[in-house]
Amino acid sequence: MASATTFVGDPIVDCHAHIFLPDMPISSGAWIRPDYAFTADDLLAELDRHGVHFAVISALSISGHYNDYLISELRFHKRLRGTAILTPDTERYVLERMKEDGVVGIRLQLARQEKLADFRSDEYRLLFRRVRDLGWHVHVAIEGPQLPAVLDPLLESGVHVVVDHFGHPDPKAPFECPGYRAMLEAVDKGRTWVKLSGGFRLPGTSAWREDPDGDLEELAQSVAERLLGQVGTDRLLWGSDAPFVGYESRVSYSDVLASYRRWVPDERKREEISRTALKLYFS
Repeated sequence: MASATTFVGDPIVDCHAHIFLPDMPISSGAWIRPDYAFTADDLLAELDRHGVHFAVISALSISGHYNDYLISELRFHKRLRGTAILTPDTERYVLERMKEDGVVGIRLQLARQEKLADFRSDEYRLLFRRVRDLGWHVHVAIEGPQLPAVLDPLLESGVHVVVDHFGHPDPKAPFECPGYRAMLEAVDKGRTWVKLSGGFRLPGTSAWREDPDGDLEELAQSVAERLLGQVGTDRLLWGSDAPFVGYESRVSYSDVLASYRRWVPDERKREEISRTALKLYFS
């Protein structure tokens, strides 16, 4: 199999990718409905072409609580870990079995939601305690202006937190965004990590429809540079967001690796980010 060009410091772990089949259940409110498959084998082949060894699978938001395919592939492929989207009443026995299968956390997929759950409710406090007891983390995806309302109860619960897609800061004023500031404060408390992933999504959750030919990189570059200085490599992770749902015609795995090298041009810092990922997901 032909191999793409690799560079010193290229990631060892892809901390954000998706896998799915075309006939998987799709939620009624799904923002998109892919008509193709991107299987675990497809992902692993992509990793091999680019010299990436491991990956963390993010549960597919459009499939709701259907984690069946994710779990079956984690069982089979030991190079993979995953986060699952769960109801808050999921019993510990179920969580323990999922941990044995390779699940390392839960995903709160909250983007595009008009109303958020009460994350201080009894049921969520119980879920977060179980997550904490299992040594898992809570993986959060939400628009930056709404992030503080989620981060506050999570930090109160004592769980580890991974914030998706740079924290999705407001594209109009990213560094003044309440979520960006709250994210930095959370990192300072020692239990939060930030993913440099899906930079092409930062112009907005609807930009892929509203401005399909717009600049995908400028905002991610500036936010990544700022995060590198403010957060540091021990709290940063990298993810491809393969297979780039909604952007398949514009983004490839080679493209996102090239973007990452621009965001973090120092190969030693990229190596440090890889060590951070290995420790968090595979230790």
